[in-house]
Amino acid sequence: MKKLIVSAFLCLFAFAAVAATPSEAETRQKVNAFVDEWHDDAANARLAYFDKMAKDGIYIGTDKTELWNRDEFKAWAKRFFDRKKAWAFTAIKRNVYMSEDQKFIWFDELLNTQMGICQASGVIRNTGKGFEIQHYQLSIAIPNEVADKVTKLVKEHEAQPATKK
Repeated sequence: MKKLIVSAFLCLFAFAAVAATPSEAETRQKVNAFVDEWHDDAANARLAYFDKMAKDGIYIGTDKTELWNRDEFKAWAKRFFDRKKAWAFTAIKRNVYMSEDQKFIWFDELLNTQMGICQASGVIRNTGKGFEIQHYQLSIAIPNEVADKVTKLVKEHEAQPATKK
């Protein structure tokens, strides 16, 4: 009888643990809503945009000089947020992946932006209290057919003497 009670308790405990973990589909839906809201925060210059990033979060922009931690990125972006409109990114497609325990989530997305089509990837930590972006990298999607032309323009630009600002 004692073994039966212990076995029943262990089964109940295991069932409760499984039931407490949302399905991958539920987590994926929540992640998509979170990232969409993050992009919408930027489009509407809401400072909540930066609150969705981890304190030690990293943002990598399209220029080779654009690698910031969250607070540096916030300082750089202040001029855009002050004018009440920053940048507008809308997901065309997003793929979401996660660790088995759903604590770490990574994604890639194809975006419609003011720069044209861009690609991005990100890493999100599920803190138990919500999501926070740990790392985000944005790049301009350059079609292979014009990559040589773009590469040539970049080389020409970098060969020019630096101008004073």
